[in-house]
Amino acid sequence: MHAAVAYGARHALMLLVVSSSIAFAMENLGTTTGLPFGNYHFEVGANLPHVGVIPIIVGPLWFGAGYFSWSVASVLMDGADRQLDRPINLVGLPIVAAFVMTQWDLVMDAPNSTIAGVWLWHDGGGVFGVPLSNYLGWLLTSWLIFQAFALYLRRSSLGPYPTTSLKLPLIGVFFYVGAGLTHVVPWIMGQTGKAVDARGYSWQVHDIREATVGILLLTMVFTALLAVLRLPRQTRSNSPPTASNQDSLP
Repeated sequence: MHAAVAYGARHALMLLVVSSSIAFAMENLGTTTGLPFGNYHFEVGANLPHVGVIPIIVGPLWFGAGYFSWSVASVLMDGADRQLDRPINLVGLPIVAAFVMTQWDLVMDAPNSTIAGVWLWHDGGGVFGVPLSNYLGWLLTSWLIFQAFALYLRRSSLGPYPTTSLKLPLIGVFFYVGAGLTHVVPWIMGQTGKAVDARGYSWQVHDIREATVGILLLTMVFTALLAVLRLPRQTRSNSPPTASNQDSLP
């Protein structure tokens, strides 16, 4: 709904198609060959329809997380999604959005895989059972999605957000950081015990939860805070010229 309001239903549907298609292709490649994420398989969604060997819910998850990561990156770059005719935005926005997206994965992957067992890494990994290759794979896959969407949007004549609708990007920022904040409650609850990854390494559950919150604060929360602080700048850039600043305009 947010994407449909911000971009129009047709563009929102295109992002859904682009993100799901690329995500399913890369996830199937990853589970089959180990590239680019590493060796893993999904445990969740065994009774659901699959696209290849990937549960169908994976596509909408990439779309939802990807869209709000794109929204946050657009705010960080002063509305770059509305100025994709500029080469720096066309190239830079997908890269920034890919890092914003991978921050979310850095927060959620270890507890969801090692503790919850939603998916399993066959060879374990140094980040509480998750390999570094996973995050590099997320950067690559996210970039492919966002670059494809940027190239598509460049052909559209999207104008800047009206000043009165800046609540739309603000809501996008809150949705983005809200996905990470869901990990605070499990940490506060103080769950104890051990979680064993597929390699046989044993990790303390509380350590994983605490590390997750620490990573959350220094990545997603910081990024969201920076985006909120950038919004007034976007407001000024969308405001009509006044008598005091008209002479300084080119």
